Amino acid sequence: MGHITSKDAYKNLEERINWFTQGAPPSESLYHILQVLYTETEAKWVARLPVRPFTAQKAAKIWKTSEGKAEAFLEQLCEKALLVDSFYNGVRQFVMPPPMAGFIEFALMRTRGDIDQKYLSELYYQYMNVEEDFVKDLFFATETRLGRVYVQEPVLTNDNTIHILDYERASHIIAEATHIGLGTCYCRHKMYHAGHPCEINAPLDVCLTLGDVARSLAEHGQHARLIDKKEAMEVLERSYAANLVQIGENVREDPAFICNCCGCCCEALQAARKFSPMQPVATTNYIPKISQECVGCGKCAEVCPVLAISRPDNKEGRTAVQVDHEVCLGCGVCVRSCPKNAVEFVRREIQVITPVNSTHRFVLQAIEKGTLQNLVFDNRAFANHRAMAAVLGVILKLPPFKQMLASKQFKSIYLDRLLSKEKEKGL
Repeated sequence: MGHITSKDAYKNLEERINWFTQGAPPSESLYHILQVLYTETEAKWVARLPVRPFTAQKAAKIWKTSEGKAEAFLEQLCEKALLVDSFYNGVRQFVMPPPMAGFIEFALMRTRGDIDQKYLSELYYQYMNVEEDFVKDLFFATETRLGRVYVQEPVLTNDNTIHILDYERASHIIAEATHIGLGTCYCRHKMYHAGHPCEINAPLDVCLTLGDVARSLAEHGQHARLIDKKEAMEVLERSYAANLVQIGENVREDPAFICNCCGCCCEALQAARKFSPMQPVATTNYIPKISQECVGCGKCAEVCPVLAISRPDNKEGRTAVQVDHEVCLGCGVCVRSCPKNAVEFVRREIQVITPVNSTHRFVLQAIEKGTLQNLVFDNRAFANHRAMAAVLGVILKLPPFKQMLASKQFKSIYLDRLLSKEKEKGL
């Protein structure tokens, strides 16, 4: 490794990042971002790590060093939130988080002096708000979305409350979380430093991470502060009051984050505005319906985070409110803001399907993007049997069409045989 130049180190890291189903298109901006986040040595070593979770022992073998030195270096990377750790059957494992929600955000989830956060924010703004490749790849490269919107529960009627499922409730996700971390909103922090402060002056301390990600960020480098469920619910209430949209990981079980987003700063909501009517995140199963009591005051249009509500004049000369259902997220901010209670929520005719867990989402996105082999095999280290079993288990539960696509990408006789057996069982 000693002969590798500084440029090679960061280019190799760039390639490694793009082994993720969710990558980061190369650009001069990304190169400079990596230079801020990683030292040259860190870039060299991280570029060689597996995609799947790994132990210090595996890292030591890859790096050809002692396990003690490897663990100390991995610890250093966790302190910078460039890795997160977890424990499985008492064994500590590490994984490199994807760019989003991941190491790009973690760098601005607290105030820190080891990097120039203003300079980094300006680089982020250029890469994500001026250049379009990263945002297009992040939100539109796959049919299965990275994030999904939670409905604001206080606006639901009794009838809607009966039908809403547990995983559609942010309150249920909080109640079930093993750990909850509270950090600074990366989006508004970035926009502040980049010279574009939040237009509605939304609160900064509303970024929620969950589970092992929350624990790791809190234990290493204090990128988040562990809070209890009561405080987490208070964060939700503050976010509702500020007309923020709740966007979480697009899974039913154990999501890793819930963001509380404003339309002027959040990359997802900005993408919804910029590329309308394309949806960058999965919507809720609800849609607003305007009743006859509407007086056309326009308050709902003013607060809509994705500009889905307009007030064209109708034939009678009266200002009427219209909702573009193709653009609407179903967040409920408009319902909360109507002074006449003239906006109600109804269920969408076609229900939104949510992946079961992170593995399910990764596999679906990998199939759709044509990178399934990267998820299962790594040219730096083979995936372990447990990781392989998890991926195969998800594939076997997919619809036949996506199984066929998976089989073609996987090019595995083993997978073909498994799919054939499943087909025989179904006959």
